[in-house]
Amino acid sequence: MTLLEYFQKDYVINATVVGILIALCSALLGVTLVLKRFSFIGDGLSHVAFGAIAIAAALKITSDFLVVLPVTVVCAVLLLRTGQNAKIKGDAAIAMISVGTLAVGYLIMNLFAKSANLSGDVCATLFGSFSILTLTDTEVWLCAVLSVLVVAVFLLFYHKIFAVTFDEDFAAATGNRAKVYNLILAVTIAVVIVVAMNLVGSLLISALVIFPALSAMRVFKSFRDVTVCSVILSVTCAALGIVLSIVCGTPVGATIVSVDIAGFFLFSAAGIVLRRVKA
Repeated sequence: MTLLEYFQKDYVINATVVGILIALCSALLGVTLVLKRFSFIGDGLSHVAFGAIAIAAALKITSDFLVVLPVTVVCAVLLLRTGQNAKIKGDAAIAMISVGTLAVGYLIMNLFAKSANLSGDVCATLFGSFSILTLTDTEVWLCAVLSVLVVAVFLLFYHKIFAVTFDEDFAAATGNRAKVYNLILAVTIAVVIVVAMNLVGSLLISALVIFPALSAMRVFKSFRDVTVCSVILSVTCAALGIVLSIVCGTPVGATIVSVDIAGFFLFSAAGIVLRRVKA
């Protein structure tokens, strides 16, 4: 089957659309998270989502999204407030929530296993599976709506997010409600994490947040340029990764992350060349 024939299939079109939307949202928030030294908040929240999925399965809730999204949003808010506590710094709070929810989630899955293939279910949830190739139209539309909301929030509060990213104390001193915008940022991140679970799995979500931002920073310096480059690179890597996974029969999430890694090395090399040329 040729590549053109693949893209005549509805499931391929749906997977590509969802993958591009998730990559777009992850990249928009990734630059801010990397600059605020909160790169692994995605990792922590993805483990929270894993625990919420386990709870939904134990309670036999058909639509786990109804459990995963509110639980992840609440934990994002708690993580933000705990990270601002002088006694528990941001990285320690993330590690604490990440490890705790992952362990509890796996324990619940063991106690209330509905499938004989528990290890397969856990692996699919952590590393992603081919579930993105079986998305329903409702799931695609839900992803589209949430993605539009994420992009709208970012564009609407762009200048506030910029101020909070670089100097939160100064932003608060000049009248900006830094805590409110941090809260908005945390909730938005939680939404992106939940939506991205179907694409790459909980353990690989951080890669979608971190790699495009770090790659763009190898070449560009301004916040706007880095954000734009990060978005373009992330969307390109996601589309290419999905195509390669379909053609080669490899896991979707791992393939996308591998393409992101290749992009990082490419941009790193380009950055070195540009610095030498300017010197």
